[in-house]
Amino acid sequence: MDYSKLASDSSVFLTAESLSRRGIITEVLNTKAEALTRLQALIPPGAGVSTAASMTLTEIGFEGLLKAGANSWVDLKARLMTEKDPAKRMETRRAFSSAEYIVGSVHAVVETGEVVVVSQTGSQVAPYAFSALNVIWVVGAQKIVPSLEDALRRVREYCSPAVEKIGIEKLGRPGMGTIGKILVFENELVYVGRKVRMLLVKEVLGI
Repeated sequence: MDYSKLASDSSVFLTAESLSRRGIITEVLNTKAEALTRLQALIPPGAGVSTAASMTLTEIGFEGLLKAGANSWVDLKARLMTEKDPAKRMETRRAFSSAEYIVGSVHAVVETGEVVVVSQTGSQVAPYAFSALNVIWVVGAQKIVPSLEDALRRVREYCSPAVEKIGIEKLGRPGMGTIGKILVFENELVYVGRKVRMLLVKEVLGI
């Protein structure tokens, strides 16, 4: 299976319907420019924003906007990275985990609606799974697969080696492709009181 190939329009819309039935608010967009515009509209000025490590967010231009202070968003990840005081750093880490908004991507989306996320440390697993009030995933349509088996295979045979290669060749950091935790997101239940969204883009984004 070619894990870098865009899914067909019929597969994209089938997947969007399946995600919606599982409590994930899903929008289908044509381009990364549309995704960035929509993302800006979804996050109110002044909101605290956490970002998970994501090539997709860099590719659409969101990371640049966040670092530039656009929309007066509070960049919780930047605060965490620059805080030296251990006590304040722990405070910021808690704020990061329970952020008003966490923005990132995922590694595979199944046509039947399951979402698979891989993390080396698990830092994005808690906010994705429960603690963030709003989760927004921006996802390229090449990440759509027919089954959960295919999703796990995509993660192990495609994503992990690709990240490892980038880590070694571009950053000189072996081990970046190590799989620490895998989250299989089945449903978002209404009574939890959060909003989980996916902007499903009909372009290749991320790995």
